Amino acid sequence: MSMNSLKLTALGLSAAAALVSLPAHAGKDLDAIKKRGELICGASTGLAGFSAADSQGKYSGLDVDTCRAVAAAVLGDPNKARFVPLTAQQRFTALQSGEIDMLSRNTTWTLTRDASLGLHFAGINFYDGQGFMVPKKLNVKSAKQLKGATVCVEAGTTTELNLTDFSRANNLNIKPVVFNNAEATTAAYFSGRCQAFTTDASGLASYRSKQAANPADHVILPELISKEPLGPMVRRGDDDFFAIVKWVGYALLEAEEFGITQANADQMRAESKNPSVMRLLGAGNEDTGKLLGLDKEWALRAIKAGGNYGEQFERHVGPKTTIGLPRGINNLWNNGGVMYAPPVR
Repeated sequence: MSMNSLKLTALGLSAAAALVSLPAHAGKDLDAIKKRGELICGASTGLAGFSAADSQGKYSGLDVDTCRAVAAAVLGDPNKARFVPLTAQQRFTALQSGEIDMLSRNTTWTLTRDASLGLHFAGINFYDGQGFMVPKKLNVKSAKQLKGATVCVEAGTTTELNLTDFSRANNLNIKPVVFNNAEATTAAYFSGRCQAFTTDASGLASYRSKQAANPADHVILPELISKEPLGPMVRRGDDDFFAIVKWVGYALLEAEEFGITQANADQMRAESKNPSVMRLLGAGNEDTGKLLGLDKEWALRAIKAGGNYGEQFERHVGPKTTIGLPRGINNLWNNGGVMYAPPVR
């Protein structure tokens, strides 16, 4: 190798090293959030287990915990997350217009939404599928028995489109009865206006547990007719905030894998000798936070905000809740599910 080649190689390596060590610089959305001191999240108008407000206006649910974890990482306090209730038809416009900073509202990742709205999906926090609920007295055992049936469905959702596809593919001549929001849709079904109700299976379980006069009078049919990967969204144009939302979600999965909980996170930071745990909790010499424009303890705060992913699942929608969903496909990759985080390193 010539002397000039050696010089060029050395310069190239120096430049690469410099690029690796450069910290992230806050983008316009991240700057605005920090300056405001508040993270504004789009939530549902009321889906128990995912995002719903109680009588005092306090929000809770799996999607709510996602947003609070981001607030903890960015602003140091999960209570600096504020929630704006949005219908399915309002949600994308609210994010596009800047009314909210991120959407964390049981929203399905599709090609059209990801490629045409000027928005980014920032990971998946719940794998779901569309199902059907019917009154038990109808004695329907399969969705393919719904020939000619009236089915309540919410407008502006993948649910509405999937219902049409399912009906055509199976020659069922289903008659959709479409409503503008979830409240009207569920009210119509439980009042007997439709013979069936369709939405994500998790939503069916949530509505049955909270709104049915007697949940046992309603049956969720066994078929899932679609793939519904649900996750948070952000606007395009601020890669730094996009990266933070993604990696907060991954950190909550890594925490579960390493046995880090809301209760033991501080102790594990102080005592663990596992390099992966130390790196995640900001205890070692490595500083992943500077690559995100955050400090070393960004993930520690996110985990302490509401626990690891498994804790959040069990608290809001798991078998011991009134919603009663099995962990199933939403288990970690090493426990029979598909939840898998890239390494936080």
